[in-house]
Amino acid sequence: MLNEFKKFITKGNVMDMAVGVIMGSAFGKIVSSLVADVFTPLISLATGGVNFSEAKLILRPAQTAIDEATGEVIEEVAALTLNYGMFIQNIIDFFLIAICIFMMVKVVAGIRAKAEALAKKKEEEKPAAPPKPSAEEVLLTEIRDLLKEKNN
Repeated sequence: MLNEFKKFITKGNVMDMAVGVIMGSAFGKIVSSLVADVFTPLISLATGGVNFSEAKLILRPAQTAIDEATGEVIEEVAALTLNYGMFIQNIIDFFLIAICIFMMVKVVAGIRAKAEALAKKKEEEKPAAPPKPSAEEVLLTEIRDLLKEKNN
């Protein structure tokens, strides 16, 4: 069973997937930081400091029950709110993250295309193998060789 596990874990596709997950996690942190620390403050500046995440509609205000005799709080019920601002903020974050990932994919695709073009150019620069002789040339070569043998 241990040998089977070693074979499984050392397969190329498992290792590639593990590397992809780790790199994706690290890249996710970079993109999240880019959105939260760079783009969001710029958007806040452009919108005059509006903070969408705090926008909400109060459906039921908070309620507090107080014991009249002692004046102590018996029960507190939190307000019931519709947090539409957080929803709007998450939509904005999603689009910003999608734009960042799109731009990264475009950059990587451009780099890959340039690398492939360079590899193709190097392949074209290699001397081509000489073309195979035609059937007539092969026949003439055989006749020549036979005549040489006959004369020797």
